[in-house]
Amino acid sequence: MDVVSTAEVPANERVDFWRDVSSKLWVPYELGCERDLENNFQAEIGVTGFGPVTAALMTSTRHTVRRAPKHIRQSDPEVFKLVCVERGGGRMTQEGRCTEFGVGDLVLFDTSRPFQAEFLEHVSMSRLLFLVIPRPLLPLPRDLRSLSATRIPGARGVGALTSQFMLQLARRLDELSPAAAARMTTLSLDVLNVALADALDAGTAVPPHTRQRALMARIHAFIRDNLGDTWLTPAAIAAAHHISLRYLHKLFQQEGHTVAGWVRERRLERCRRDLADPQLAARPINAIAARWGFTSPAHFSQAFRDAYGVPPRQFRQECVSAPTVRAH
Repeated sequence: MDVVSTAEVPANERVDFWRDVSSKLWVPYELGCERDLENNFQAEIGVTGFGPVTAALMTSTRHTVRRAPKHIRQSDPEVFKLVCVERGGGRMTQEGRCTEFGVGDLVLFDTSRPFQAEFLEHVSMSRLLFLVIPRPLLPLPRDLRSLSATRIPGARGVGALTSQFMLQLARRLDELSPAAAARMTTLSLDVLNVALADALDAGTAVPPHTRQRALMARIHAFIRDNLGDTWLTPAAIAAAHHISLRYLHKLFQQEGHTVAGWVRERRLERCRRDLADPQLAARPINAIAARWGFTSPAHFSQAFRDAYGVPPRQFRQECVSAPTVRAH
């Protein structure tokens, strides 16, 4: 991930610096900041390429951007931008529509048309995930412009499940290898096409295999987001996605897994990561296990040994005693 930040820029130059960065990274537009906020302006963005799709995670204090017809004439890459809010919120105006959006909400806008976007007045700092998507990669039968500046709620329905997937993506952007990033291209587009088709009431336009891949991507994100909850059972997962328990089991069987087995593997991975973390060395092993949904210490110890060949206590000791390689 490539990261650009205002952290090392003098306070009185940060707005101009970010205006230049934004125009080069995205598309030409005007960037403004209220005068009394300029000296405290802060922004950082991390960018990762997903083949033809670009993902960017931006943290910023309040400012406004406006793309006018003159900016479109300067450069028009013909892309859509989708925003998912991890923290804070904003307001988008395009095609005569104005919408406010908050945590978990999705908003699509078209960079080939004028727009204005701003952060909400009562929010000091926001964190947003942007996906920049070439127009041909969203091949829905109806004009997506009818969805521009329309809030897709992240609290219910397909929007909620899509939001969970997107927020998981935002939190793991800097962990993705090139191969993993390539796989995420297909999954992200599947999830988005289904969500946008649902918002357009054109669900039948999405091929069944695309809908199935998108469903599995959302299920995986849902599980990862709720690993610490003891109620995370196959029945609860099926209910959250409005599918039958039988169909849920079938989906996982097609991937060579059981539902419970896949959940257990993800929980063990999180436990293994925490046990190897020197900053968590003082935390009891049973507390780490409980944090990730294991209610029985004996069951956790046996499951960990089966998965990694050693009991959790020995694994932690080996991590502590492993020599540290120092750079010279």
